[in-house]
Amino acid sequence: MPEAVIVSAVRSPIGRAQKGSLREMRADDLAAQMVRAALEAVPELDAGTVDDLMMGCGQPAGEQGYNLGRIVAMQLGLDSVPGVTVHRYCSSSLQTTRMAMHAIRAGEGDVFISAGVEAVSRFGLGKADGMPDTKNPAYFDAMERTLKLAANPDARWSDPRETGALPDIYISMGDTAENVAQLRGVSRAAQDEWAVRSQNRAEEAAARGFWKTDITPVMLPDGTVVSTDDGPRAGVKLEKLASLQPVFREHGTVTAANCCPLNDGAAALVVMSDRRAAELGLTPLARIVSTGVSAMTPELMGLGPVNAVKNALANARMSISDMDIMELNEAFAAQVLPSIDDIGIDPEKVNVNGGAIALGHPFGMTGARMTTTAIHALQERDEQFAVETMCVAGGQGMAMVLERLS
Repeated sequence: MPEAVIVSAVRSPIGRAQKGSLREMRADDLAAQMVRAALEAVPELDAGTVDDLMMGCGQPAGEQGYNLGRIVAMQLGLDSVPGVTVHRYCSSSLQTTRMAMHAIRAGEGDVFISAGVEAVSRFGLGKADGMPDTKNPAYFDAMERTLKLAANPDARWSDPRETGALPDIYISMGDTAENVAQLRGVSRAAQDEWAVRSQNRAEEAAARGFWKTDITPVMLPDGTVVSTDDGPRAGVKLEKLASLQPVFREHGTVTAANCCPLNDGAAALVVMSDRRAAELGLTPLARIVSTGVSAMTPELMGLGPVNAVKNALANARMSISDMDIMELNEAFAAQVLPSIDDIGIDPEKVNVNGGAIALGHPFGMTGARMTTTAIHALQERDEQFAVETMCVAGGQGMAMVLERLS
C-alpha cells in the first residue's frame, strides 16, 4: 500500500478580521497565492497532473461559496485539475489532508493539493444582507437552556439528556468554553496564564526567526507585501490580562485575551504518494501516519481533541509518549488545559511556538497551517513525531499523527 507524504507546506500570514492586514483579500485570491506557492516549491511536478485540489473552508458561503477548490484551480490556469470544497468547521483543511491520504492509500491517485482558507473579514459580502434563520425548531428549547445557564452565576453544566432535553448544537463556541471551565474547574487565572504562555512563546519564536521560515508572504491588491502575523503581542504580562472582563457570560472566565481572535488566512500542502515522490526524485518533508476523529455533546465541544488524539494514536499503533510535540488548536484556554490533562502529554511539548491565542484561528486554514507549523517545528528541533489536533464546532474533534522525513 502506498504511503502519503507531504512534499511542500506553506501558509500565509494570519490577519486580524475586519481591521487586520488581509482584510481586503478575497478568500479565493488569498488561497490561490498559497496553492501557487506550494506548487512552486515542487518544480519537478507538472501541476496539471494533480488529481484533485481539495479546499477546506469553515463558512463556504458568499465570496467563499461556489466551490473554492475548483475556483482556485481555474484561477491558476489548471483547467484539468478538479476541485472540491470541504466543510468540517475548524478541521476543514485537516479533513482535506485526511482525504488525500485515504485516496493515495486506496490507489485512486498520486498527487493532491490539501488547502484551507478563511476570510472572516469578508463574511457577508457577495450575498444579500442578513442571514436566514435556518435553525431546526427542535433546538430552540436547548438554546433557551443555554441562555438560562449563562445568566445564572451558580449554575453548573450537566448533561441535558438526563432531563430529556436535547444538547444545544447551535450553542456559541464561547459558551462551550464556559461549560468546560465550569465542569472541569478551570480557573480564570489558569486560562490567563496559558494565554500569556502562548503569546510569550510566539514572541520567542519570532526572535529566533522561526516565523520567517513558517510564513509565505502575501501580496495585497495594492502591491503591498504582508509577511508577518498580526496577532502575536510582545511583552504580554499576566497582570494586564487579569484586568479584562469576560465576554461570553457576565460571571464567566473567558476573555478576549484567553481565547483565539477572528482571523483571515490560507495554507496549502502538496500531498503525494511515496512512489510518485521517488519517481520525481523528491525528499518528502513528512509522512502522514494516521488520523482520527471523535464526537461528543456539542455543549462541551472543546474536549473534542481528547478522543480524537487517542483514536489517531490507536490507528498509528503508537502512544502519546511517542510524540515529540503536539500542535493543539487554542480555540480557548479553557478547553486546552483539560484536554492536555486527559490526553496525558507533557505540557512542555504542546504548542512549542505558541498557538492560536497568539497567532489566530482562520477556521478553514487552521488544519493546514498547523501541519505546516508542526513540520517546521520538528525540523528546527530535530525531532521526529508530531500530533496535531483541534476541537470542532458541533461537538467533534480531529487529530493527525505526522512523521518528519527531512
